[in-house]
Amino acid sequence: MSLPPVKVLFDENRIAARNRELASEISAAAPENLLVIAVLKGSFVFAADLIRALHASGQTPEMEFLHLSSYRDATVSSGQVDILRDVQSEVRGRDVLLVDDILESGRTLAFAKDLLAARGARRVLVCVLLEKPGKRAVQIDADFIGFECPDYFVVGYGMDVAHAFRQLPFIGVVEQLD
Repeated sequence: MSLPPVKVLFDENRIAARNRELASEISAAAPENLLVIAVLKGSFVFAADLIRALHASGQTPEMEFLHLSSYRDATVSSGQVDILRDVQSEVRGRDVLLVDDILESGRTLAFAKDLLAARGARRVLVCVLLEKPGKRAVQIDADFIGFECPDYFVVGYGMDVAHAFRQLPFIGVVEQLD
C-alpha cells in the first residue's frame, strides 16, 4: 500500500532543540524522585528523546508507561478514556511527569492526571509535545509545551493515523491527494 505524502510542520532539528529546552524547564521545576510516565502510544518517541535530554540536564528519571485510548482507529476522540495498560511503579509521594504527544480535548491527560493524583503522587506535572489551543473539552493546562500546533491532524515522531507514519523523524501533515 502506498501512503500519501506528508508535509513537514516541525523538522528533526527544531524538535531536538525544543526537547533540550523542555528538559531545562523541567529541571528548573526541581522534581523530586522523578517518575516520567509516557502516555502510549503516540508519545513514545518524544518520551525517549525527552528522558535522554533530562539525563543530559542532570536529572535521573525513572520511566513508566500508561496506555490510554480515546481514539482507537478514529481521528476524533470518542470522549471515553480506557486504560489499556497501567503503570507498574508506585507513584505515592513522587513527582510524576506525564508525557503525551498532543493536548487537544484534554480528556486523556485530565483522566491520567486525576488518576495519578488519587494514587498519591506528590505532584503531577504535564509535558506535551504539541498543544492545540481552543480544542479543550475539559479544563487542563500543560506545565510544559513543546509547540503550539495549528488545527491539523498531525503524524510522525510517534504519532499516527491508523498505525501509519509513526516512524517519521519529523511532525507533519498528511497532504490530500486529488
